[in-house]
Amino acid sequence: MSKTTFLDRAGAWLLNSGIQEPSGGVARYYLADVHQNRPISTEITGYAVSTFTYLYELTRDERYLDAAKSAGSFLTETAWDERLGMFPFECSEKPLAYFFDSGIIVRGLLSLWRVTGEPELLDIAKSCARSMTAHFVAGQSEYHPVLQLPDKRPSPRDERWSRKPGCYQLKAALAWHDLFKVTGASAYLVWYEDLLSESLRTHESFLAGADGDGMMDRLHAYCYFLEAILPRVDRAEVASTLTAGIARISKYLREVGPGFARSDVYAQLLRVRLLSESAGLAVVDRLDASVEAEQLAAFQQKHAEPRIGGGFCFGRRGDQYQPHINPVSTAFGLQALMMWRQYLDGELKFSTDSLI
Repeated sequence: MSKTTFLDRAGAWLLNSGIQEPSGGVARYYLADVHQNRPISTEITGYAVSTFTYLYELTRDERYLDAAKSAGSFLTETAWDERLGMFPFECSEKPLAYFFDSGIIVRGLLSLWRVTGEPELLDIAKSCARSMTAHFVAGQSEYHPVLQLPDKRPSPRDERWSRKPGCYQLKAALAWHDLFKVTGASAYLVWYEDLLSESLRTHESFLAGADGDGMMDRLHAYCYFLEAILPRVDRAEVASTLTAGIARISKYLREVGPGFARSDVYAQLLRVRLLSESAGLAVVDRLDASVEAEQLAAFQQKHAEPRIGGGFCFGRRGDQYQPHINPVSTAFGLQALMMWRQYLDGELKFSTDSLI
């Protein structure tokens, strides 16, 4: 059996399960117990563009490039609201726009642009990135998580981490970092560095007070922060934060995981472990990484039904895997396991541009 069977199965699920609908948009997840896709999400479609592009660059299978182009066209031709300069969260009657989602979509468009060179992808990516500062800014180094459209009023905040500013937002700010590399425009770098400084100042409090399911959800978001500081690991403060963060996530995952675990946390932790060593920081703890890879692989579904088999489910309670077959969990899972395979074979060469 091929060492990358997991990759082929995950790729087949993304291509053939119907999670990407005929419009090119990608559903938030598939509910296996009721045999139904959730609504199309612009954020998830942005992740899908990055994932299909990553798979194309790995395999040179044109089906992945075609799927990436279809998802990209949905974003640029259907979802993008040129008048507002934003991507609505879902194309619904009362749309919202998320700061975080905007950054994920920009990075997806850029991943496809690097392959195709299509000018519209870069133009809309730049417009969306600028709107993140023009409309979401809430104060010094703070961004509103959610705006109500079309008037762009800040949505009320609550105790959910996704409804408050926080260090996790730095993952969206990677879009600015990536655009600086592409365009050379210094404003993008200033915006990224500003939010990086604020996130480093405040990240210690992000996990405080959470427990149980809440802690697992926070671990997922905190991993976004660790991913987003990777471009600056040459700085002592960032390097120590990344090393300590990996240890912290690993500890909490061992404690909370037996009750409730998210597949994306295993994948995100494994990715930052491997990238930390690649950056010349902490050597990968192979025992911990092996356990995380094994736990992650168990979330990939073995099922004859093409709408399920090959996809990664979102979570597990005790020994019971949840019915949510999730495209982002699948994306993170296939990338983490592929990076682990490349690491074991001594072939891991990775740029944060490719980080889904």
